[in-house]
Amino acid sequence: MSSAIQVGAGVPDPVEAGATPPAEPGLVGRSPGQLMWRRFRRDRTGVISACVVLFFFLIGLLAPVMAKLYGKDPYTRYGQLEPGLLNEYGYPVKPNGGMDGEFWFGLEPGTGRDVLTELLYGIRTSLFVALAVTVLAVLTGIVLGIAAGYLGGRWDFLISRLTDTLMAFPQQLFFVAFLPIITTLFVEPREETPVWVKVLSVITVLWILGWMTLGRILRGVASSLREREFIEAAKVSGASPWRIIRKEMLPNTVSPILVQATYMLPNFVTAAAGLSYLGVGITEPTPDWGRMFATAAEVYRSDITYMFFPGVSLVIFVVAFNLLGDAIRDAFDPRTVR
Repeated sequence: MSSAIQVGAGVPDPVEAGATPPAEPGLVGRSPGQLMWRRFRRDRTGVISACVVLFFFLIGLLAPVMAKLYGKDPYTRYGQLEPGLLNEYGYPVKPNGGMDGEFWFGLEPGTGRDVLTELLYGIRTSLFVALAVTVLAVLTGIVLGIAAGYLGGRWDFLISRLTDTLMAFPQQLFFVAFLPIITTLFVEPREETPVWVKVLSVITVLWILGWMTLGRILRGVASSLREREFIEAAKVSGASPWRIIRKEMLPNTVSPILVQATYMLPNFVTAAAGLSYLGVGITEPTPDWGRMFATAAEVYRSDITYMFFPGVSLVIFVVAFNLLGDAIRDAFDPRTVR
């Protein structure tokens, strides 16, 4: 017993010896991104909305695979090739728009195309256009907005006046007016317009008139960041303006960029659908959400079922994306209360 006590007495106390005590379990530092992700996961509405949005993008990405497994395509006029599917007025013979085991969502009145594959490819077309416009608009808003806010002076004046001028345009009217002008830059008016030209024209017009809101927001953020101490320290250290914008400005503008992008994309989806509905966007035979609405508006008195599927899917997508934007905003700024 005495030897054990003597041996124990010779061991120095780690606290008295100046050693660092072990860290308490559970106290782990987290980055701002980890905190944002943790708050987002707690938002049940945001998680469900993100799942719905991801589901729509998967549908658009896998539309050809799903159509092949289903055994139909959005271009074949089944009602005109197979007798007994459409009546003499061009409407489906079977109830509920021709829904049965072969055509799950029914047939399109007049043409007799399969509604399910038409909707799958329509989602694919609309999301591709909206995603391309959103990427271009975000990049333009970042470059011009941050440049105006950080550089100031003449650059701020010129970019701000350009932003004010474009925001003064009535967008829907100019969308309709500019599309034929953009199209004539690629194709002669007497020639038939290829599909890729129509898609490129829609993307160009929506991009030119769609970046200003984000640009104005980022200008304000950059103007406030320009006076912060870490920006002044970077200037004193001899960093170039490009390095300051890339290393100091951009990381501090991620929050408004992500939040605004989640609001811009569904707006571009509805804008592109509206142009197709008016007949100046995506036209026959390319499947598109807006073109389906245009057909549904002509036949709703005799076949209300055809409007159901594109209408419900578009409403679900837009609502889910807007709720996702609210969830991302709350995750970045926990002081906001919804």
